[in-house]
Amino acid sequence: MSLPYDPDQNIEEKRDVRKQYRKIQTDIENANSKEHSIADLSTTIKAVDNLFVKLVKGPQEATLDSAVLLHASAISSEKARSMKSSSGAFDVDDFISRLINFMGGNKSMDSELPDESDASEDGGMPLDWERLGRKALAKSRRVPTMDFMLGPLSIEVKKRAITKRARQEKNTGEASKPQEIREEDIARSENETSNNVRSLEKILEEMDDERVNLFRFVVNPNNFAQSVENIFYLSFLIRDGKVALELSDSGEPELFLCEPPTDEDRMRNNLRKRQIVMEFDMATWQRSIEVFDIRQPMIPERSAANTKIGDKWYG
Repeated sequence: MSLPYDPDQNIEEKRDVRKQYRKIQTDIENANSKEHSIADLSTTIKAVDNLFVKLVKGPQEATLDSAVLLHASAISSEKARSMKSSSGAFDVDDFISRLINFMGGNKSMDSELPDESDASEDGGMPLDWERLGRKALAKSRRVPTMDFMLGPLSIEVKKRAITKRARQEKNTGEASKPQEIREEDIARSENETSNNVRSLEKILEEMDDERVNLFRFVVNPNNFAQSVENIFYLSFLIRDGKVALELSDSGEPELFLCEPPTDEDRMRNNLRKRQIVMEFDMATWQRSIEVFDIRQPMIPERSAANTKIGDKWYG
């Protein structure tokens, strides 16, 4: 089964989908909610579902779909709140009286009641609950299940925590001011990133346009954290168009230097930026070392950087 997301969907098809969603949204907003029957809402939701399954392949169209469904659900909720039973629709007292009559509770009795607790309130015959059970059994064959009791068996009075407030007031004087991050601290971090990105570019330049496997290039077999950092620094070179990432004939991801496209190239060839999310956990790191037999890192291992934030240094 193919993924529903299609970044290359025809632009005319996208426009037609958005037009249909906006028309449905407008029809719902302009009409009074009372004019929408349950059948109308059901028809609208089915039409939106068919439109979503057949034509929606992008996040913007999916957003329009969710907006229509949200509006339809709001109308349904409003109609449910406005539903009221009329005063004469259901009379509880009349229902109880009819139920007692059905179970024979109002019949006069000549003999002594065997069980006064099972008698009706007006002193009639004991209620025939089995008759009611047989009547109910004809309407439903589902086995009765146990339900949970609503509410606790006992309620414990919560005691007021006096010592906690006193402890908080006592520790107030020990609170310390948070560390402030100054502008020079951020600039130092940005310079470190730029230098590391430039180092990766120099390594690729020294390879004389030779292609290299992605994992052989970024994986440090001795340091998982720096392998992740190498992928981070490499992403800047790919973003700027200085390094390309392609799959070889054997299916391996390969890196190579390239000339960044100019604005004219972007206009002429209709170039667009694309982003990918790469999952790289410790299991993938260990597996890549075994598969590609990586013994030495191509990117020299960097010493642990010490970053100063405020008045403290962090390694």
